[in-house]
Amino acid sequence: MYEVVQVRLREGGKTQYFQIGELKPKIGEFVIVEADRGLDYGEVISVPETVSEVSSEEPLRKILRMATKADSEQIKKNREKTREAFATCQKKIQEHALKMKLIEAEYSFDRSKLLFYFTAEGRIDFRELVKDLARIFKARIELKQIGVRDEARLLGGFGPCGKALCCATFLKDFEPVTIKMAKEQNLPLNPAKISGVCGRLMCCLGYEHKLYVELLRGLPREGEKIEVEGGSGKVLSVNALKRSITIDAGDGKIVEIPCKCPKGCSLHHKR
Repeated sequence: MYEVVQVRLREGGKTQYFQIGELKPKIGEFVIVEADRGLDYGEVISVPETVSEVSSEEPLRKILRMATKADSEQIKKNREKTREAFATCQKKIQEHALKMKLIEAEYSFDRSKLLFYFTAEGRIDFRELVKDLARIFKARIELKQIGVRDEARLLGGFGPCGKALCCATFLKDFEPVTIKMAKEQNLPLNPAKISGVCGRLMCCLGYEHKLYVELLRGLPREGEKIEVEGGSGKVLSVNALKRSITIDAGDGKIVEIPCKCPKGCSLHHKR
């Protein structure tokens, strides 16, 4: 059995489980952790939990200590050094005429590793770039190609709701989001209305999807012909939250019909 918390490494790194040992870390606190080569830092983003095993390709490492004032100063200096590294890498990309967009740079806590995140339309041969950067910074260089959703998470910002981006605050992983989710929630299928700052479908479309699937169970679809008490009609709209449908009963008669059964509907569908 292990007592673990989830830690988001650096500002834009991956989220991993770490053993806490005798420590009692709280959400929002910074910690110093074991890394693949040396030390790294991260922010605690979950409460402690006890697990028998962790399903991850990464080995289950330990939190070494809570970040001290000296550690915080080191992190601050690393961020300053990172800005210099970003500018240098940007210049080298131009010199090598590489078709890539540099997004972010990060130092590991002990500065043994320097990571650069970038986007590109295809695969990039950056071997010569890595050699140049390693020679300049005397550190292990890692270039990581990311997608537009990861770019939004790294850069941060605000969504259409006016709140900070979910991916930059509390989301641990990106879950698949489909246009079907928007349809089932009766949202306008206007890309400008249902897309995030990354240009992809908003992650929040998936938050209530399971609930809508449950509420729609047994209800007819829009455009379907159904039989109702006293006649028949064509379904104009479906309200999942009210579990009701609006039908055109003919002769200009529009009727809203509630479905009172919780797991199915007594409305008779025409086949």
